[in-house]
Amino acid sequence: MLKRIKKAIIMKDTISKGMCDSLLIRGAGVCVLSNTSRSPHITYKPWLIRGIITKISLFLINMVILSACNHPDKKQVQELPYFNTPDFTPTWPAKNTEEYEKMHTIPAFNFTDQFGKAISNKTVRGKIYVADFFFTRCGSICPKMTDNMSAVANTFIHNDTVMILSHSVTPELDNVDVLKAYAQHKKITNPNWHLLTGDRDQIYAIARRGYFADDAIGYNKDVSQFLHTENFILVDKHGRIRGVYNGTIMFEVENLIRHIKILERES
Repeated sequence: MLKRIKKAIIMKDTISKGMCDSLLIRGAGVCVLSNTSRSPHITYKPWLIRGIITKISLFLINMVILSACNHPDKKQVQELPYFNTPDFTPTWPAKNTEEYEKMHTIPAFNFTDQFGKAISNKTVRGKIYVADFFFTRCGSICPKMTDNMSAVANTFIHNDTVMILSHSVTPELDNVDVLKAYAQHKKITNPNWHLLTGDRDQIYAIARRGYFADDAIGYNKDVSQFLHTENFILVDKHGRIRGVYNGTIMFEVENLIRHIKILERES
């Protein structure tokens, strides 16, 4: 199934000039209207192709897992894939093998939450958690992401083994007091949902090199390039990435909740 999906993903769509708007992404190209005429032209950008492929890949992988979970004639999904690279290629290494032991893990970190409490990798050791990146002054995708993350928080509000780490990408503005006010405004009551601030360089480094939050496109960006991503990243009890979801789409957040329950059954 995954081989067929991958083959389908890499096929380039035919881009119809007649269907172009002022800016329209279709398949592997960007369709742009000329400044001097209404005749569109197509520009191919490798970084955009990779980004589109990654987004479609993750969506289809989640669809396959959901289909297997819901189809009455198929065996219930027992194990989620692992993601070892920023292009989010799924893999299922056998445990107690060299491949499994070398799987990518989230590096050590140390930040501060909305209550002034230190939150580090030790805090989440042995826990399942979801990581995302936002900023309190964001007026575009962040409010929707926070609202959707509330569904996760409410589902596991009485479960101390599931945590949420929301990192501010403007920590110089989002101090402890600002994050606390934001949490109150958003009615964040789950004690295991931590809004984090800290050193900007460390947040950006772990976002891009640890969680692959900016996908393959952002892996090599430096801290001067702003981080703005809709991804929710699911991390298992051993600090390994097990899922990536579009936090602005409730359907994908519902998949995330299902997948957390799958991880709860893992040893």
